[in-house]
Amino acid sequence: MASAPKTLQDAILYFSDFENCKTFLVSLRWPDGTVCCPQCGSSRITYLSNAKLWKCYEKHDRPKFSLKTGTIMEDSPIGLDKWLTAMWLIVNCKNGISSCEMARDLGITQKSAWFLDHRIRFSLHNGSFEKLSGHVEVDETFIGGKARNMHKAKRERKITGTGGKDKTVVMGMLERGGNVLTMVVDNRKKRELQKHVREHVEAGSAIFSDELKSYDGLEADYQHAVINHAVEYANGNVHTNGMENFWSLVKRGLHGTYISVEPFHLFRYLDEQAYRFNNRKVEDFDRFKMAASQIFGKRLTWDNLTGKQLDPETCVN
Repeated sequence: MASAPKTLQDAILYFSDFENCKTFLVSLRWPDGTVCCPQCGSSRITYLSNAKLWKCYEKHDRPKFSLKTGTIMEDSPIGLDKWLTAMWLIVNCKNGISSCEMARDLGITQKSAWFLDHRIRFSLHNGSFEKLSGHVEVDETFIGGKARNMHKAKRERKITGTGGKDKTVVMGMLERGGNVLTMVVDNRKKRELQKHVREHVEAGSAIFSDELKSYDGLEADYQHAVINHAVEYANGNVHTNGMENFWSLVKRGLHGTYISVEPFHLFRYLDEQAYRFNNRKVEDFDRFKMAASQIFGKRLTWDNLTGKQLDPETCVN
């Protein structure tokens, strides 16, 4: 691969050449350099340079395939140059980028940009996350519109209680010096929160939480320490400031960039922010390359995204 792009301007210029897009994606999908049919796995293929397609000589339907086949980009009329530029923006913009801004930058419609953004977010989800260990901070927060920013009629319709009522509950776990893991949960009850803690944190780890009673009982399997936020924010190494910092990044993006996010799609925005946070110490191109390596073997259709055809692997966290 030629000199790797280091900035957004470099990336735009580099991926404006189809051959550069081809070289980059082939190196990620077929590291040994042997292109194989995504349907049958055969290497008995030929490249049709004029059509920018490969043709498989095995007997099956749709023998021709492109760089987009078998990826999140499949059946998209948007060019690879725009897809890869969009991916660079999403994984490297600290506060995210809205579909309206993406549409203006790429010269496509807002609807297309919104669909494109969600497919990229879908590829960023890591389903085989290793268990957290060591010192782990656990916290939860409420995501939803602020009542003071709503029109009176909308406020009366949407806000039917105080506190977290009518808002979405999100739980997060942060391994200090390591990765963060987030999820949308049904409620803040003991059974719900502790189920996720035991599922994602190794037994014997040190867990730090606030004084929420739902965390009572973790002492049997973990070293559990509690910080009382009504008195102090930290007592030595007992605090949840790392998770609070992550929540501030999430809400800055949701309130400042995306403005309005439906609860149905919230987990994808969390996946996006978690991906950037977990790879915060790597260079822009390396972060982008890791994201691009995750686009293969995944598919998110419009019907799945909009709930017209529910698929537990794509529409449910």
